[in-house]
Amino acid sequence: MDEGLSAGAVWTITATALILLMTPALAFFYAGMTRVRSTLNMLMMSVVSMGIVGVVWILWGSSMASSDGALFQLLGSPFADFGARASQGTDALLGIAFNAAFAIVTVAIISGSIADRARFGAWCLFVPLWVTFAYAPLAYAVWGGGLLSAEGAIGRWAGEAIDFAGGTVIHMNAGMAALVLALVLGVRHGFGQDPDQRPHNLPLVMLGAALLWVGWFGFNVGAATDDVQAATILVNTLVCPAAAMLTWLLTERIRDGRPTTFGAASAIVAGLVAISPACADVDALGAVLIGLVTGVASALAIGLKYRLNYDDSLDVVAVHLVSGFIGTVALGFLALPSEAGAGGLFYGGGLAQLWAQVVATLFAWVWSAAVTAVLGVAIHRTVGFRVPETVEIDGLDEHEHAESAYHFGSFSTAVR
Repeated sequence: MDEGLSAGAVWTITATALILLMTPALAFFYAGMTRVRSTLNMLMMSVVSMGIVGVVWILWGSSMASSDGALFQLLGSPFADFGARASQGTDALLGIAFNAAFAIVTVAIISGSIADRARFGAWCLFVPLWVTFAYAPLAYAVWGGGLLSAEGAIGRWAGEAIDFAGGTVIHMNAGMAALVLALVLGVRHGFGQDPDQRPHNLPLVMLGAALLWVGWFGFNVGAATDDVQAATILVNTLVCPAAAMLTWLLTERIRDGRPTTFGAASAIVAGLVAISPACADVDALGAVLIGLVTGVASALAIGLKYRLNYDDSLDVVAVHLVSGFIGTVALGFLALPSEAGAGGLFYGGGLAQLWAQVVATLFAWVWSAAVTAVLGVAIHRTVGFRVPETVEIDGLDEHEHAESAYHFGSFSTAVR
């Protein structure tokens, strides 16, 4: 008698759908933050990532991130499970689809740093190269038994870093790539001076943030191994962004005189980013503390781009790189003792876990920066990564897609 799907399979399918929802949610979040004349271009950079990464992951990305026989403990063979043929007929396909959704949203995150000035064709070339040479190797190094795992060379030397849902693999990886691409492409025309570069649709930004929060429950809870762990992750994913929102708004109130909708939406995402690596390994009070610190630090970090003159258009560095760093390093202090480790410094575990977290952070930064710089510069100097200044000023929607997000009718009182 056919017993149907197991509860575990049903939850993996549900979590995968929630994670996949995060990419269009991110598209809305980013689209509302950009100029009216580049709204569709911003949406398309996320949406096309779903198409490109989805195919790349099934063909060779998943195999590179998980197969045996790794090259320098950094990546598996792209041919071990090419096209998921070796997994066909098994439930391993569930894991491949689940991890594909992570890879998709990671690449889409990067696009926010180069809003308003990147060629769509150049982005479509960058996406498969980056997921192949930056994302898949780091995913293997952390989650696939590679360099940073307990069995890997760095893991044996410095200790195994904790990264349950992507502080190093996803957020710091994407955040560092965003910073490098922003430097490669340079600042926008009128950066820091043109008021037209402010978010054009804050309700769209808030909608995107809200949908991201919903999707993040699949993102974090999706890999839970038992009911207790799932409950811990669920509570932490709820409370950390809530705490981050409060301190972000308080920071705005003290610094600027009033809290903003834009700040609240950004704080939600920053808190979700910070709790991702720590969601299964801290208690609820630890999650609150991470959120409180993240809200202040990320809100203040946004101003760095004006002081240091790097044009991270939609604050990817502050929200993902900085918040991912906080959540990852916080585990060195707040990680609960378990069978796998003695816990963080505040729980009597000494400095061992903190050292492991710092080493993994530095490795992720260097790897992402090096790969992104090579790919970004190569594309920029060959096919060209940045649109001409006239296109940038006019808006990318018309020139790159021959479309407009909004059509405003003309009003006249001459005809009744």
